[in-house]
Amino acid sequence: MIAFNELMDAFLFVSSERQGMHTAILCMETGQIYYRSELGGIDETDDDDLDQYSCIEIPHKNDLGLGRDLVFEFVETRLPGYYDRVQRMFEKRGAYGRCKDFLESKGLLESWYQFENQREETAIRQWCAENQIEISESPRDTTLSI
Repeated sequence: MIAFNELMDAFLFVSSERQGMHTAILCMETGQIYYRSELGGIDETDDDDLDQYSCIEIPHKNDLGLGRDLVFEFVETRLPGYYDRVQRMFEKRGAYGRCKDFLESKGLLESWYQFENQREETAIRQWCAENQIEISESPRDTTLSI
């Protein structure tokens, strides 16, 4: 069993860069998460320690349809008159930054963050159910017993 907040932390790590730059692998037997980063020089994975049959890679937000499509869904429901404008923002680099600036100018940035967080949590819970990953709502007890 894995604590949901640890799984969300791994998901956010993987999704903090473009796909393939950060990886997190969950060992289903132990609940341990191993991290790897192409950018940060992190590599906690040792192929000898990881059994391909008991490990699963934590998905990137784009794997779960939580990238720009989620932005478009939010704009379509909250600012439908600006849908085309926001869509054009995503034709160039830096679109998320421009979009967040735009949402802030409309007083909707906090609403966006709440919407995004809720959808990410729902998607990760669904992914866990589909992959038979048991989650707990409380963090793991990491205190040592003597």
